[in-house]
Amino acid sequence: MSSQAASVLAEFHRLADPKNVAGMARFGIVGKNLLGISMVQLRALAKQSGRDHALAEALWSSGLFEARILAALVAEPSKVTRRQANAWAKDFENWADCDGLCIHLFRKTLFAHELAVAWSHHREELVKRAGFTMMATLAVHDKAADDEIFRGYLLRVQEESNDERHNVKKGVNWALRQIGKRNRALNRDAICMAKVIRKLDSRAARWIASDALRELLKWKPR
Repeated sequence: MSSQAASVLAEFHRLADPKNVAGMARFGIVGKNLLGISMVQLRALAKQSGRDHALAEALWSSGLFEARILAALVAEPSKVTRRQANAWAKDFENWADCDGLCIHLFRKTLFAHELAVAWSHHREELVKRAGFTMMATLAVHDKAADDEIFRGYLLRVQEESNDERHNVKKGVNWALRQIGKRNRALNRDAICMAKVIRKLDSRAARWIASDALRELLKWKPR
């Protein structure tokens, strides 16, 4: 381990706050190694460290939840490989590290859309959620992507909308809502898809569709 990585990890233990760990658990942020460090503190550490892929790999290997969130902030997207992305995804412990890695790192890779599709087919709950989190965040940030890509994602939303697992249905719902807020055309498509999903014989599907429709029907382009 480099001296920089060791220094950052030592700072983590200095900043640890057990009271925050209990608070995080109430929001579903649980895992084997949580220290209770705030996102504000992690962003400050990321600013000090700058982009450093070797540091990110050392932080991820530590197994600490906060170290893995910081890894997402300092890793270099151009140096992330498909193998590394898949390996890190298998280590997800909760919705926060799943969403954090997708939002801050994986959606910036050149193969982000490939990950979205592949992970959406995965059996493991948090990896599958990651697929739909990728669809949601790409709908917001990938301005150059063609609408047909997102119409394909709407089909995946329909196909997985009967998955009753909490993390999956939340991810599917998020993808449906964000795709439907990308532009007028996709808003119409997402509303139509939500109405189809709402008719499925699945409690998860009915929740996904009804919750999304409340937002999509009120959406107006900026």
